[in-house]
Amino acid sequence: MNRNFFWLGAFLTIVFRPAVAGFAQDRSSSPGPADFDVIIKNGTIYDGTGAEPKHADVAIRGDRIAGVGDFKTAKAKTIIDANGLAVAPGFINMLSWSVASLIQDGRSQSEIRQGVTTEVMGEGESMGPVNDRVREHMLRQQGDIKYEIKWNTLAEYLRYLESRGVSCNVASFIGATTIRENVVGFEDKPPTSEQLEQMRRLVRKEMEAGALGIGTSLIYPPAFYAKTEELIELCKVAAKYQGKYISHMRSEGNRLLEALGELIRISREAGIPAEVYHIKAAGKQNWGKLDDLLSRIEAAQKEGLKITANMYAYTAAGTGLDACLPPWTEDGGYPALFKRLRDPATREKIAAEVGKDSDEWENNYVGAGSPDRILLVGFKSEKLKPLTGKSLAEIAKMRGKDPITTIMDLILEDQSRIESIYFLMSEENVKKELAKPWISFGSDEASQAPEGVFLKSNPHPRAYGNFARVLGKYVRDEKVIPMAEAVRRLSGLPATNLGLDHRGFIKEGMFGDVVVFDPAAISDLAT
Repeated sequence: MNRNFFWLGAFLTIVFRPAVAGFAQDRSSSPGPADFDVIIKNGTIYDGTGAEPKHADVAIRGDRIAGVGDFKTAKAKTIIDANGLAVAPGFINMLSWSVASLIQDGRSQSEIRQGVTTEVMGEGESMGPVNDRVREHMLRQQGDIKYEIKWNTLAEYLRYLESRGVSCNVASFIGATTIRENVVGFEDKPPTSEQLEQMRRLVRKEMEAGALGIGTSLIYPPAFYAKTEELIELCKVAAKYQGKYISHMRSEGNRLLEALGELIRISREAGIPAEVYHIKAAGKQNWGKLDDLLSRIEAAQKEGLKITANMYAYTAAGTGLDACLPPWTEDGGYPALFKRLRDPATREKIAAEVGKDSDEWENNYVGAGSPDRILLVGFKSEKLKPLTGKSLAEIAKMRGKDPITTIMDLILEDQSRIESIYFLMSEENVKKELAKPWISFGSDEASQAPEGVFLKSNPHPRAYGNFARVLGKYVRDEKVIPMAEAVRRLSGLPATNLGLDHRGFIKEGMFGDVVVFDPAAISDLAT
């Protein structure tokens, strides 16, 4: 086992992974025979349980924590003096989109440098299973990062990552969207009974290989086309393997409460724990629904259902510009969408629907409130990349067109969804979510690096700042929650929810995934 040491400013992160090259700096070594491989001495230990911190040393032998106590006289190959610093379990990113970025750069720099040691993937789409149709779709959707698809299953993809070398631990849900694409395709139609059985078999195979459960993203086609009953059937299979259901719900706006009702129904009828991805009330007209949402989740918990959530600590969401379009426009996939966007009569129909609010689908254009609250941050086309970072309002003005026409034109020109940032949430609600003990944290972003291909687009600041923001802004500066509770929610809580054995806590026998940070200095600097 190799140890990876990552230093940056306020953080030192240690991750144990097999056969990964180390990045070792700022460490001292003891001469002579060593009792341990690593000793972190003089630190303030936050053990991941939420208990009050204690001053102690942490000893690591091999890939495991060998003890927590007084090891001042013990010898180790590497000794780290954590005087004045916090020592915590490595953080778990409950919602990572590093599926392609880890192929490009296995160091996962934006994650590891915030203390993240485990990335969890699979929101709706996953990197397997893959048939010819899904492979063609994945290749067509590649942006700045290009890669060959050398796997057929999710398990094979994870082994491929491991063979290339990655810094973080990686786990994944099975994307229900990907299962549907494999069997049904991209059309708005239900599976036949034979197709549903095929879908069950695909889920069973991936669960037996170690997948975490079923993940959905129900505002996006073709996931939007799946009925609740279809999802229940897939979740019943996952439940037999102690899997979990995790969902970007069918609505985070006008039908937020109804969408939660669907998630609770799936949990109840499939007998499966469920988690809400990036919990929020989106759109100013819906901000007042958050209290009811939180109360309904807690009522379900009292009923005996295992319902949890995760969040990112920002008031802006990130998704595609195509999230402004009604779901029927993507019936048949992106080629069908682009064909519709070339047809004047269809464009007229689309424009009329985008311009008005709806309870039938999640209209992020209306939810944002105005086109100056939508930033375009990721284009495929080199010709359009100079527009990166500009608002929809700015681009529409530059082109002399209205914003809705500009949306359709840009998607057609770029032949992609166009990564965008939408200002949808309230700061007051972010703090209400932070205060709930059953909510963990996820970036909802891919890992980044300040170099190479990563400089061709502007990620949401949560990619570089989500976990640091929790500890700096909301713990130290605004005191929304105590440090011990924040560490629990970053480590012990998600590890327990996911059933990750031997991770999430600082105690003997656990894997030695450890983060050392300066509570007085940690800050998010990303904009």
